[in-house]
Amino acid sequence: MSSEPIIQLKNVNKTFGTQHVLRGTNLSISEGKTTVIVGGSGQGKSVIIKHILGLIQPDDGEVLVYGKDINRISKKELREIRTNFGVLFQSAALFDSMTVFDNVALPLRERTKKSGKVIADIVNENLALMDIVGSNEKYPAQISGGMKKRVGLARALVLNPKIVFFDEPTTGLDVAKSNEIYRVFFKSQAQLGYTAVIVSHDVPKIFKLADYVALLYQGQVQDYLTPEEFQLSDDPIIRTFVETTMGQLYSSKSMEGE
Repeated sequence: MSSEPIIQLKNVNKTFGTQHVLRGTNLSISEGKTTVIVGGSGQGKSVIIKHILGLIQPDDGEVLVYGKDINRISKKELREIRTNFGVLFQSAALFDSMTVFDNVALPLRERTKKSGKVIADIVNENLALMDIVGSNEKYPAQISGGMKKRVGLARALVLNPKIVFFDEPTTGLDVAKSNEIYRVFFKSQAQLGYTAVIVSHDVPKIFKLADYVALLYQGQVQDYLTPEEFQLSDDPIIRTFVETTMGQLYSSKSMEGE
């Protein structure tokens, strides 16, 4: 594992009309770890992910993936970098006219030359990892919101990406289904070892998944800390966020054992 960050944003600025969303944003993301980006609604958390994916370009600044500025490379190089990405969209973004099996198989059919049998084996293996065996022939309208998220994650992982992005993965789910999704996330990340970047409002529960937490506030990342460091930070902006979103200090397991 490289000691260098796998992803870096350096002094990134982005304005939409009169709204200055990112203001010299800096962020470094460690390989093989789970980084959670938190912050209030409308702060630009999802905009950071879109920059990393190359879906939008900064007004100025650099977005580095594997040391390459993705806005200054060829389209071919960008496509090659994107082969390392998996994305779980907020809505899961499943195709309603396709079965669960076909939704998960789609990236394999479009981007590889694997045989039908090999594709079937890979799809079934990923569905088993998501604990949704037996749902192959169902359509999105026939499964629950939690199952849709699992199918979306299975599809995001089917090409064995090195980096997986999660945009508000538990939006629209109740507490029980959210906890199920977190369990599946933890299991898949531990088994496959991918780098995870999660945008979430679900504080403090999301901290249980995080290796690092970054707070986006008024267009800038305030710090990049472990969950324990984040919750104990003396930074007034982080302190206010913790008190506002968590009420009282959330104790980590290590603190509870003291």
